Amino acid sequence: MFRFKQFTVRQDRTAMKVGTDGVLLGAWAEVEGAQNILDIGTGTGLIALMAAQKAPHAHIEAIEIEGNACLQAQENIDESPWRDRIHLTQTPLQAYYPPMAFDCIICNPPFFVHSTVCPDNSRSMARHCNSLPHTELIDHVARLLKTTGYFYVILPVAEAKELTAYAQETGLFPIRITYIHPTPDKAPKRSLIKFAKTPRACQENHIVIEISRHQYTKEYIELTKDFYLYL
Repeated sequence: MFRFKQFTVRQDRTAMKVGTDGVLLGAWAEVEGAQNILDIGTGTGLIALMAAQKAPHAHIEAIEIEGNACLQAQENIDESPWRDRIHLTQTPLQAYYPPMAFDCIICNPPFFVHSTVCPDNSRSMARHCNSLPHTELIDHVARLLKTTGYFYVILPVAEAKELTAYAQETGLFPIRITYIHPTPDKAPKRSLIKFAKTPRACQENHIVIEISRHQYTKEYIELTKDFYLYL
């Protein structure tokens, strides 16, 4: 169980637990003005719950392919203050055809492309791109996103470059990128990217998570303080 300031995430049924990537993406995504939000591959429901906290007037759709993760996410949604604003559907993205397009789409996707597949099938599904290649993710985001909408994603730096190159060919353009460094002396490990359907100058910045073990930077604390219980 992982307790946040306004909600709790149970994670005993799911292969992938609450992690820094999901919290970073949920905190970083600018969803406050959105009316309808889609969380692709919701897992425990973490990002959907964070979006509901940040956007008090938004309706959130969450989709998830894996059965146990869906059961866990529904449990977490039902126990949250926003159960009436979050709707969960068990479906692959490729088969998801809702009656609306979205102001905002968020995804913490599987990202291992060229690595050995984990023997645990549910964990493999959550970590590897087999069921949702990044090209298909982009194709369906382009289908589901409003002309004026935004798409937010987090990936390792190398995979983010590949996804961004394909996205631009598809008509999704990076307009904001934040590079995440684990410590001041380490190269960035993750890229947070905001895409739009209209190209414009891309703003870039860097955030360092820790100065030393459990000594978090002011930037990281400022980004996540509304969620982490002890920040």
